[in-house]
Amino acid sequence: MPELPEVETIKRTLTPCLREQKIARVEVYHPGVIAAPDPETFSRLLAGRIITGLDRRGKYLLVHLSGEYCLVVHLRMTGRLVFTEGAAPLAPHTHVVFSLAGGPSLRFVDTRRFGCLYLAAKTEVETLPGLRDLGPEPLDPAFDALALAAILAGRRRPIKQVLLDQRLVAGIGNIYADEMLFAAGIDPRRPAASLNHEEVERLRGAMQRVLEQGIANRGTSIRDYVDGSGRQGSNQEHLQVYGRTGRPCPRCGQPLERVRLGGRSTHFCPRCQV
Repeated sequence: MPELPEVETIKRTLTPCLREQKIARVEVYHPGVIAAPDPETFSRLLAGRIITGLDRRGKYLLVHLSGEYCLVVHLRMTGRLVFTEGAAPLAPHTHVVFSLAGGPSLRFVDTRRFGCLYLAAKTEVETLPGLRDLGPEPLDPAFDALALAAILAGRRRPIKQVLLDQRLVAGIGNIYADEMLFAAGIDPRRPAASLNHEEVERLRGAMQRVLEQGIANRGTSIRDYVDGSGRQGSNQEHLQVYGRTGRPCPRCGQPLERVRLGGRSTHFCPRCQV
């Protein structure tokens, strides 16, 4: 699933292509990916609007439009949003095409059709399902060690599960949670409330470094992810523990292990992470 660095990369690659572009028409090939309003109203309301800018909130991409509307895109597991020049053939599993004035298009492609799109008034965006319950942004300057400590306080769930809870911290998924905890030297199975002040400080710094590295490397492409230009990221070449079960720890050489926490595969070093 695209996580914070991937959605941020998509936002950054699409912004210069889409800003001030006019949506000429919208073709919906699979109505099931339109969460709201109904597909006919969705297409009608979008036609003729100007794209004024893009933002990100957690794992959601926000496309701001003239007339105080906002297109909200949640890519979920296999969704792609790609800017395409000219009349290139449609890729398999293309479900929505936003044709832009002058010939280019923005295409929503999703193999498994778990992704969804909403069109809403800007004043209603924060009330949409999923968005209304999001926790703070981990790269926000206000998200310091004190803010993280307040989230962890009293929580007995494993720290890995707390990091994945979008209601507590927005945008972190399985890959980056594993990498953060390795960078901080914290066992993913530990109760969140057991972290002391120094460990919280260390984790907060690791969260920032790992996310910023993911953005700098244009995201992690393991299966489906590509950026807004259709290019893969390179962060998979820099992963320390995720997907490396049985390989030597890059710090100590101990074989890396995998366990399941909350139904998710979790990768860690049994020696370095305590």
